[in-house]
Amino acid sequence: MQSMEHNMILSASGWRKIFAESGNEEDSTTEIGDENSALVAIAANTYIDYITKKTGLEQPVIVMGIDTRPTGPAIADVMMRVFAQRNIPVQYIGITAAPEIMAYSKTQSGFVYISASHNPIGHNGIKFGLGDGGVLPADEAALLADDFRMRCASDDAYENAVRMVLSASNEDTDWLYAECMAYKKAATAEYHKFARETIANTKSFVQQNSLFSQIRQKAKSSSIGIVVDMNGSARTLSIDKSFFEECGINYYSINDQPGQIAHGIIPEPENLVHCAREMEKLHAEGHNDVILGYMPDCDGDRGNIVFWNEKSEKAEVLNAQEVFALSVLAELSFCEYIRDINNGAQIKYAVAINCPTSMRINEIADKFGAKVYRAEVGEANVVNLARALRSNGYTVRILGEGSNGGTIVHPAAVRDPLNTVFAIIKLLMLRDQVMPDGRICKGMFRRWCEANNCEYKDNFTISDILETFPVYTTTGVSEDRAVLKINTKNHSELKKKFQPRFEASWKKNLSAFKQRYGIYSYDVVSTNGIKETTGLTDFSLSGSGGLKIIFKNEANQPVAFIWMRGSGTEPVFRVMCDVKGDNKKLEKLLLEWETRMLLCADKD
Repeated sequence: MQSMEHNMILSASGWRKIFAESGNEEDSTTEIGDENSALVAIAANTYIDYITKKTGLEQPVIVMGIDTRPTGPAIADVMMRVFAQRNIPVQYIGITAAPEIMAYSKTQSGFVYISASHNPIGHNGIKFGLGDGGVLPADEAALLADDFRMRCASDDAYENAVRMVLSASNEDTDWLYAECMAYKKAATAEYHKFARETIANTKSFVQQNSLFSQIRQKAKSSSIGIVVDMNGSARTLSIDKSFFEECGINYYSINDQPGQIAHGIIPEPENLVHCAREMEKLHAEGHNDVILGYMPDCDGDRGNIVFWNEKSEKAEVLNAQEVFALSVLAELSFCEYIRDINNGAQIKYAVAINCPTSMRINEIADKFGAKVYRAEVGEANVVNLARALRSNGYTVRILGEGSNGGTIVHPAAVRDPLNTVFAIIKLLMLRDQVMPDGRICKGMFRRWCEANNCEYKDNFTISDILETFPVYTTTGVSEDRAVLKINTKNHSELKKKFQPRFEASWKKNLSAFKQRYGIYSYDVVSTNGIKETTGLTDFSLSGSGGLKIIFKNEANQPVAFIWMRGSGTEPVFRVMCDVKGDNKKLEKLLLEWETRMLLCADKD
């Protein structure tokens, strides 16, 4: 059993492996095989013991759901049998988006979500959480994973797992399936309620209604439309269509049947082109209302953006870093807009992001007086960093992983494309208004223009907003050159070998860096969990976390960085580069430089 467990990646963001019985990551089979079934049974049993101890409840109520991957039902069936055998109440809601099940889990003891997010179709995985609406914190996830490894190493692990699955009553599991529709209905209702609260940033129904009324009136008068490429994701059975139509926004969709996975799953530019083509098709047919589009990944927690550029008369794809930057701009502006409406006191803002998020965020946040803090890659790390910041008196409305466009808007603890899209919609629609006391409450985009010292015009569009952005050149997370195949398993050792190569090359090329690119010095930063360490002198101390080298100009201001980290959910090593300005040449040079030195270090 131990060798089987070694094939599963156990991270705070979830446990993942190829569950297709063939072992082919592109296999769309529904079969997972006996060994994978045994692994799932052990995972379920491990979580039961964890949550009963953590909650102090003999029968904690668990919400369980799946995304639309073919192997999801088989994994769910095994887990339900183990839960039934252990007399643990389960509310199975079937196909559900990650934000939906996590919103609903706030009403219960915890959740199990079967998904591998954006990984290829033959992969699957398991996310675990308690009743706080997010995945387990990194330290708790590590305890669960250690217990799972120990159980897998037992000589009789396989036999015990098979026995547990076979001993479950068919009648008990049949009843779980029979109740599915009722629990699914309850989950979508809870998600709808929570989405309104999150987008409006208030629990007050009166204030929520006021905001959504403004959006609806503006959307109806301007005739706003959105196109969604569902790509067969779990969001096909969620609230998207009804939610947009409720807000007066015209809704168009493609690939909108569950499991209708028509192309690659990851919502990056190479797959967003299908949404862009549909938008251009709709415009050609006279549907000029369509100004936004998005495509979620399989579990529906990520959703990057396509927009209509009226200047080029084309649908254009935003890269992930731009999507997140737009969300940060919008939500920081929204916070100030709401504070002004309520005539509230000044607020101490912070933004929590992952290490490879572009420095563009620092520039945007600075305009609103917000501080930026960075954590290691991983949604759980960013969420926990935000929680720590809030305990220190900060308001952290917006957080996420800019490297993949994942936007998390408090009080949500998971990425959600609805929150991303509505951040942009609010930025477009919430304009200047006269308050009852005669004050003028400035619109969201006007606030940004004044803070950024750029011209404001009333008839602005998304392309106008983007033209006011700080310009950066950043490696895309899904680009081939951003993913390296590294043989060294110990990433601390790899970085230790990388360090002397980097230092020798830096010394040799410093004169050229100064003359050609204005780079005079560097600082080394590591991120491990929620801790960021600056001034690192020993690269190996970053361990398996993120390692970033920030390059500075003569005035000691950051102008670029290179970054590296082994993935926690895939067997790859990721690299990237971020450069201030439109400078593809320097971005390419720095990334290739980093890559060469890493590959040489890997051979040592």
